[in-house]
Amino acid sequence: MAKDFPEDMKEAIPSTKRIADARAKLKSAGVKYIFCCWIDLLGVPKTKPVPLAEFENLCRGKGPQFAVHSVSMVPDAGPADPDQIPIPDLDTLDICPWDSRFGWFIADLYHGDGKPYRLCPRTALRRQIKKAKDAGYKFFIGFEPEFILMRQLEDGTVWKAFDDQPPPGKGFRAARQAFGYDAEFSFDAMPFLSKVIDALNERGWGVKDVVAEGAYSQYELDFGYEDALTTADRFIFLRVMLKEMAKQQGLFVTFMPKPFTGDWRSAAHINTSVQKPSRPGVNLLEAKDGGWSDLSYNMLGGLIKHGAALIGFICPTVNSYKGLVDRVPGFEGGTVTWAPTHITYGVNNRSAMYRLPQARRAIENRASDLCMNVYLGFGMTIASSLEGITKKLKPGKPTNESLYDAPAEKLEKAGVKRVPLTLLAAIQALENDPLAKQVAGPVMLDCYLRYKRNEWDRFYTTVTEWEREEYLRFF
Repeated sequence: MAKDFPEDMKEAIPSTKRIADARAKLKSAGVKYIFCCWIDLLGVPKTKPVPLAEFENLCRGKGPQFAVHSVSMVPDAGPADPDQIPIPDLDTLDICPWDSRFGWFIADLYHGDGKPYRLCPRTALRRQIKKAKDAGYKFFIGFEPEFILMRQLEDGTVWKAFDDQPPPGKGFRAARQAFGYDAEFSFDAMPFLSKVIDALNERGWGVKDVVAEGAYSQYELDFGYEDALTTADRFIFLRVMLKEMAKQQGLFVTFMPKPFTGDWRSAAHINTSVQKPSRPGVNLLEAKDGGWSDLSYNMLGGLIKHGAALIGFICPTVNSYKGLVDRVPGFEGGTVTWAPTHITYGVNNRSAMYRLPQARRAIENRASDLCMNVYLGFGMTIASSLEGITKKLKPGKPTNESLYDAPAEKLEKAGVKRVPLTLLAAIQALENDPLAKQVAGPVMLDCYLRYKRNEWDRFYTTVTEWEREEYLRFF
């Protein structure tokens, strides 16, 4: 296993035996090219494919280097500054199921002096994992990825891959009922979904089921949990795998939370539990009587305290906030969104940001979506949880009624706050939370905030079709 947090590149370089064993595995699988990926500020994997013959050089930091700052809208360095060096984590070795010629690794980035690169999100998560371990805790996370399968029509229109009615404006569309759990559309998607399920289970992910979700052609995968770093690395691999396997079916996948106004939001709920490294397998969130432990509520105290800032990492786009509402006019199949609207917790309450599920002892964060930088999102989750546990923070009373209809005065009296309504509000929450700076580091947080402010400014200054339809002739 790799060290929890290698503070120098020399500590991250795998042993000669590990390199030889990994190369032998790749060669026996027929791998010809290596995709060693580092993760950028937005959580997107970047790489330079190399032939298998260069694998040892790659592992020793003698392979490709990257001018990471040259492919960022908010560079932390200039054109005269040195490149960064990726060191693959051999624990992430995989063979791409869509094309077995390709081997896959995720890397940590280092400066030329051997120190961790200050804009490496994976390093930020590893730092929080190390802090948790030093405090006597190990966090485990599972996530519930939701996505929409799309296709391009002959006229270039983009629409749902599985939809038995014409796109808007292309013909008569009947009123629709909720799409969720639909058997017909589950069958229709199985040529794609079966390949995904098989590929994930071959990797030991333990896929339990697939759900046809509320939006047409929207699906969710449910599988097991792992330690925080393993789950974060799986998150990255899954997004790439879904896109590549969809292309082989003539389709494409979008992780955009709401492609169309009437859609149910695509989320990626984070389920977090915690153990003691000295007592593996014992979930500290479960009390002796099977209920929720006192530690669970301390953890919730930290998560609620930093909830607004956390949303700035796990709901990172303008579009994310179109989904964090209670009702949508023209909603297809239903009247309410089932999305979280307030930073509170409740027993099985899906309208709260944090849900205490009835069937498992893991705190479910219902606000996150698949567009997030998973390393920053998980890092902030661990840091918030750890603060709650170590400082014995109190979360207040649970909110067990629907937050969509609860009187505003009652919520205000209870100290229950609304989730940020816009990306701008989430940016401001991140900026004002010292814990966010500790998780990301001052340079990475500053770059992230500048990037997101630029995104908000571009959106805010764009005149939309809705505005023209609403105002052009009226005034």
